[in-house]
Amino acid sequence: MTHPFEINQGTSPVILAFPHTGTEVPAEIWDRLNDNGRLLADTDWLIHHLYAGLLPQATTVRATFHRYVIDANRDPTGASLYPGQNTTGLIPETDFDGKAIWNEGEEPSAADIVNRLKSFHAPYHAALLAEIERVKAIHGVAILYDCHSIRSRIPFLFEGRLPDFNIGTDMGRTCDARIEAAAAEVAMAADGYTAIVNGRFKGGWTTRHYGRPEDGVHAIQMELAQISHLETEALPFAYDDEKAGRLRKHLKAILQRIETLVPELATAQCPSS
Repeated sequence: MTHPFEINQGTSPVILAFPHTGTEVPAEIWDRLNDNGRLLADTDWLIHHLYAGLLPQATTVRATFHRYVIDANRDPTGASLYPGQNTTGLIPETDFDGKAIWNEGEEPSAADIVNRLKSFHAPYHAALLAEIERVKAIHGVAILYDCHSIRSRIPFLFEGRLPDFNIGTDMGRTCDARIEAAAAEVAMAADGYTAIVNGRFKGGWTTRHYGRPEDGVHAIQMELAQISHLETEALPFAYDDEKAGRLRKHLKAILQRIETLVPELATAQCPSS
């Protein structure tokens, strides 16, 4: 297997993180997945392609390993992000439909969790943290924009159809209110799309862990319904150029609006003399 992450360093104050687009699974783990698990259906399919070039100087940090190896957007302690609701864990036992993904008797053990935290989860987050610190040193603030997608209908996880844009800031805790407002304004004005702030998805562990606006680090999660940019929400999860082209215009506007906020955020971060 290749390196557990890929980095493209830029000069923008914005960092795009991609914890769930990776599809690499080491052979010894692949052999333990059942036929359902080997579909890798819960991938954030082609999200890094969707965002490519929208903010040319943005830094990108992408996990190359699949979330079935270990989920880079889960608390390393195993604590649930949404207590009392169906979700998948640090190393998922099931897919998003509640169906088993491991061969019987070959489910991940406590030792597997320890090993995969060390080999995959920790290196990815060390790389992400290093980029946050680098960008903050340049601009005085850093904005982490966590990029996600999911099928629009998953009864095991939520009722009905998910909105196209799902903005998560842990109820406003992870970023300055101006960042949340800028993203929401563009998304909610996007013709033909639906949007919500802090609905079913309020920001995963990445957003909640790094988002410390009082320290100049702002984090926001964007969960996109896959129907907004894929031909279908089933195998082979093919990219739809026409759909994606329409969506990219709005995503670009969101990123540009967020980036323009940096001077006033940096000024507010500086202590008064």
